Amino acid sequence: MHDDTAFTEFVTFTIVGQTFGLPIACVQDVFKPARITRVPLAGAEIAGVLNLRGRIVTAVDMRCRLDAKKREEGDALMAIGIEAKGESFGLLVDAVGEVLKLPDYDRESNPINLNGKLAALSAGVYRLEGQLLVVLDIGRVLDLRGEAVAARGISGIPMDGIGHYGTSKRVRPRSAE
Repeated sequence: MHDDTAFTEFVTFTIVGQTFGLPIACVQDVFKPARITRVPLAGAEIAGVLNLRGRIVTAVDMRCRLDAKKREEGDALMAIGIEAKGESFGLLVDAVGEVLKLPDYDRESNPINLNGKLAALSAGVYRLEGQLLVVLDIGRVLDLRGEAVAARGISGIPMDGIGHYGTSKRVRPRSAE
């Protein structure tokens, strides 16, 4: 045991059976989302927006963010409130667990066999009894630029659904006559 060891407290939560953690310093709220309003043309990872005590919060579907199976109607849903980049976010998760205080020296880098999408969002792991706690890097989780560009199209001009930017009519090739 190290006497002068630094510890970090993590809010733990699960998504499709996998345990995750966020440093408690990042977490503003834990809440059960009421009504989520879908945002037109938003990427799949953006579940919509919701009102939390007068604040507009962007709801991020963590199942989608992790390429996990889609949530079924009626599945449990909780949210972890995060304040980042001057905005409020609610990370939609399956369940919120306990707060764990873990020594920094026990954190390991990502195992080589960790799923690629998960590894891209991870800041390391802790090996707990019978499970792996994946520590999420909130900056990477909220880096939705690629998805936002795909949803909006280039320069914010919506795609017409068939790959053409800024037009709503189909372009047909000229017939060879």
